[in-house]
Amino acid sequence: MPKVMLYNTKGEQVGDCELSEAVFGIEPNQAVVHEAIVMQMASWRRGTHSTKTRAEVRGGGKKPWKQKGTGRARAGTNSSPIWRKGGVVFGPKPRDYSYHIPRKKARLAVKSVLSAKVSDDEIIVLDQLEMAEPKTKQMVEILGNLKVTQKVLIVTADDLENVQKSARNIPGVKPVGASGINVYDMVNHDILVITKAAVARIEEVLK
Repeated sequence: MPKVMLYNTKGEQVGDCELSEAVFGIEPNQAVVHEAIVMQMASWRRGTHSTKTRAEVRGGGKKPWKQKGTGRARAGTNSSPIWRKGGVVFGPKPRDYSYHIPRKKARLAVKSVLSAKVSDDEIIVLDQLEMAEPKTKQMVEILGNLKVTQKVLIVTADDLENVQKSARNIPGVKPVGASGINVYDMVNHDILVITKAAVARIEEVLK
């Protein structure tokens, strides 16, 4: 069973935290992690690109010239795709790029990244993280106490408004609730700062 040190917001070690082997101690599956990230990024595509078909371009209607006798090729409309300024045959149209991978794969991807963070010593567990009021200066001080200088993802058990307001303006820092963690954010941030309560919440869901 993986075990990491437990810290307080002053950066002092206050004990140890045992993590679930089934969530934080598996062999990471890089292929599934990649698949989950591609799926997540695909869902961000706006899909608003569009081209005009022959029915949508200006023109058409009248036959450009008579069928026979001119010596030119037959033409029925100037909105034909082979004409300049004509319609596009198989051009892109607005569409939804989002899709889903099986739930078991999605859960495996999250567990794979969490396990990789533990094995690479890129996870810091706090006994608690509560703020009476939004204070960016106080959050900077907490991260300084933990000696965190890289991009950091702060995970709390619930969406704590004061914590999120205190951290969201700091470059390279992103606060989320335990229910909002995702593969892309964890891979995109170097350090995972997570509360003990959030660890319990994640283990409860992913076991």
